[in-house]
Amino acid sequence: MRNLVLAAAAALFVSSIYSGVGAQQPPVQQPPVQQPPAGQPPGGGRGRGGQGFPAQQRPLASPEVIERGGTLYGINCRLCHGADLRGGDLGGVNLLRSTLVLGDQHGELILPVVHGGRTNPGMPPMPPFPQLPDDDVKAIAEYIHSVAATMRGQGNPPPGAEPVGLNIVVGDPAAGKAYFEARCASCHSTSGDLAGIASRYPEPVQLQNAWVAGSGGGGRGGRGGGGRGSRAQTTVTVTTPQGQRVEGRLDRIDDFIVVLTPADGVPRSFRRAGDVPRVEIHDPLEGHKKLLSAYTDKDIHDVTAYLVTVK
Repeated sequence: MRNLVLAAAAALFVSSIYSGVGAQQPPVQQPPVQQPPAGQPPGGGRGRGGQGFPAQQRPLASPEVIERGGTLYGINCRLCHGADLRGGDLGGVNLLRSTLVLGDQHGELILPVVHGGRTNPGMPPMPPFPQLPDDDVKAIAEYIHSVAATMRGQGNPPPGAEPVGLNIVVGDPAAGKAYFEARCASCHSTSGDLAGIASRYPEPVQLQNAWVAGSGGGGRGGRGGGGRGSRAQTTVTVTTPQGQRVEGRLDRIDDFIVVLTPADGVPRSFRRAGDVPRVEIHDPLEGHKKLLSAYTDKDIHDVTAYLVTVK
């Protein structure tokens, strides 16, 4: 009993020490909430309070520096990178998606690129601008960051006094035709499933989104098969250990079961145990999915410039 009393007293003593130490700690100071830039409504971006992106949490320069940077940007950068920073007529990169720009704070990463130039695979090289003073380049960087801070979400252009009209038909149609014939003609044809695609998608942005996503034609077998605008379905072939083959539309698959609907319309399900039964998935968009990691901006622009002529 004496030992229990001593243990309880020791625990009470230690608890009182920690309580005293905790009481002496200064209160944790919460970082101030950065207000959205002028002209951006509260909550305009994704995340908490519209400040969810790192580009929207960076402290902005003074209005005078940003205004000077905007003027310098219009003189030196606009032709390549566009009025809204998303790429211009000469094929410059999208500065709002550039990892270098997103990692830059106040021009320390942008300055060496502006002074020394840069080469991006598959894109026109950026020439060096050694004549621009450091302060001018930093002002341009601050202007770029001020525009990025007004983004309303991924894919949206920065807000402005007037809607920005984007001309995405900036590629080379001849190069686009050559790319199409080399990478796309095995599944698609401009006289088959893609005949008149420019008429079906009169807006170039819609046309580009459709062919990149693989929804512009009839999928595989496009050289005469598949109705216009139809979307080919993913199918699956299941081969049982007894050699029975069942093929149909893929409805569900995971590590334990595969569910399909054959031509008779009656769903079938098969329990899976490793590689038994053998399952072969036929995805008509597999080619498009593989190309997503291989496309360059130039490839996309060139193919779009070619397809807008297919009316």
